Amino acid sequence: MPTIHLTTVIHAPLERVFDLSRSITLHKRSMTHLQEEAIKGRTNGLISYNETVTWRAKHLGKIRELTTKITDMRPLEFFTDEMTDGDFTHMKHAHHFKEIGNGTVMIDIMDFGTPYGWLGRLFERIYLQKYMTKLLQLRNDTIKDYAESEKWRVILD
Repeated sequence: MPTIHLTTVIHAPLERVFDLSRSITLHKRSMTHLQEEAIKGRTNGLISYNETVTWRAKHLGKIRELTTKITDMRPLEFFTDEMTDGDFTHMKHAHHFKEIGNGTVMIDIMDFGTPYGWLGRLFERIYLQKYMTKLLQLRNDTIKDYAESEKWRVILD
C-alpha cells in the first residue's frame, strides 16, 4: 500500500489556500491534460464535508471514473477525501494546512491500493506511486500559482 507525503509552502493566507484546495474548478484546471471533468455530485465551486464528486479522466490510455467523498473536515486545518467508487481497492487523501509567518504549509498524505494481488503491488512500486505523486505535485503547483498571484480571484470571487 503506497503512501505519498508532500509538503508545499505557499506564500498566501491560510483561508485562500484551504479554499483553493477544495475548488473543483481549480482542480479541473490543474488536470486539463487528462481531460478531467467533474460529472456527478459537486461539479463546481468548493466541495464541503459529506459531499461527493465523480471525476472522469483519461489515465493510462483509458477513460476512468473515480468518486470521492469528503469524510472529515475541520475548516482551515484539514479535510479528507476517500474513494467510494473507482479502480483502486482504496484511496484516502488527507489535506492538512498550517499557517506560518509568511504564508501556509500544505501537507498531503495519500494512500491507495490496487487490485490484482502481487502484480498490482509490483505495478504500484514500479510506476503508479511516481505517477500519482506527479499528479499531486502538479495540483499543488497550480494551487500555489493561483494563491500567490491574483489568479485566485477568478476562482474564489
